[in-house]
Amino acid sequence: MMSDHRGQVRVEQSPKRVRAYLGGELVFDTIRPSLVWEIPHYPAYYIPADDVVAKLDVTDTVTHSPSRGDAQHFTVRTSRGEAVDAAWRYPDSPLEALRDLVRFDWPAMDSWFEEDEEVIVHPRSPYSRVDTLASSRHVRVLIDGVAVADSTRPVLLFETGLPTRYYVPQTDVRTELLTPTDKETQCPYKGT
Repeated sequence: MMSDHRGQVRVEQSPKRVRAYLGGELVFDTIRPSLVWEIPHYPAYYIPADDVVAKLDVTDTVTHSPSRGDAQHFTVRTSRGEAVDAAWRYPDSPLEALRDLVRFDWPAMDSWFEEDEEVIVHPRSPYSRVDTLASSRHVRVLIDGVAVADSTRPVLLFETGLPTRYYVPQTDVRTELLTPTDKETQCPYKGT
């Protein structure tokens, strides 16, 4: 496995088949993706330019990264979709491993797949682990001194490098005290 570290950026080959779609059409299909850690907590996929089947039209946008160099941006086009500035390359990057790769803006694509399973938000890190365990711990959730949840049957979620999360059965929650909101969270491990 190739690994290249420079500054805060780490590059590793992934053995997974990765695909993305735009307008219901294939943008790329590769069995040679690279995982690139630009933000320390999770990786991004970089795709070999030879595996991109969608049209990439150069835009006037150029961005600079101190560790990756200057990125030339592209509009991604399929016959049924277009995403402006949704792909970029670092052709003269100080990181040689990035020079022939294309990075795609995750939310600009309609869907992403690892093998035949859809992946949301970002790729899963091969170095993170998520475990859920049933527990008999007593968990109370207080808001302004009022108990909104009280349970002795939570499920504890342990994720590498993150605080433990506690999930309680809905029957142990006083839902009448809660107000629905439009807020939605997403996680590539736990879903939406």
